[in-house]
Amino acid sequence: MCPWSATATIGRVAGPSVLSRLAARALDLVFPPRCVGCGAFGNTVCPACVAAMPRARPPRCRVCWMPGPDVCLRCRKSPPAFEGARSVFVYEGPVREAVQALKYRGVAALAAPMASLMARYLREEPPGADFLVPVPLHSLRRRLRGYNQSELLARELSAGLGLPLAARALARQRSTPPQARAAGESERHANVAGAFEGRRADVEGRKVLLVDDVMTTGATLDACALALREAGAARVHALTFARED
Repeated sequence: MCPWSATATIGRVAGPSVLSRLAARALDLVFPPRCVGCGAFGNTVCPACVAAMPRARPPRCRVCWMPGPDVCLRCRKSPPAFEGARSVFVYEGPVREAVQALKYRGVAALAAPMASLMARYLREEPPGADFLVPVPLHSLRRRLRGYNQSELLARELSAGLGLPLAARALARQRSTPPQARAAGESERHANVAGAFEGRRADVEGRKVLLVDDVMTTGATLDACALALREAGAARVHALTFARED
């Protein structure tokens, strides 16, 4: 049976208040949003760029979601701690621009449209999770960036799908160099080994869906999933906006 099995019903919750929508529209009049992909005014990511985003479609490994067979050789030889990971898009073109704008350029408003695209995927392919857990940032990096982009995505997903968020179920115990600076897969795994700790009171016996912005080798998601499993989580799946093939 595919580990990304449809065993949970996803509902909906109320959206933003009338007051918050009016405030957002007032800001848009003063500072019109521009598309991070093409620069057109009107949206942080325009419909044309959304349409141009390359989908991460099968055939892919059902465990790590790399292009290839049903279960790739790497996952057969060294299975990750998560049962299955999914990414909505391939990390290139306007997808890369959106991720980097959210992560490095402070365009926090991108979290809502990005999460909306992730939510659409989850409605079609629900993993059967009890709640969402964002991949955490170390407190120092969070202060420097101003927010955790993974938590922003998870909060938007939670609001849109009615799936609970457990933002403190996973903590980063030590600061690590950015994964983007690590040269290879083994270095990336070593970089995050033991960096996370799950909160047993939150996750014991529960089914968790990890949320992150982008997946490269899967080292960070693997380390997070291992910490959650060690804390007693029954099952861990992962969802990212993009995947680097």
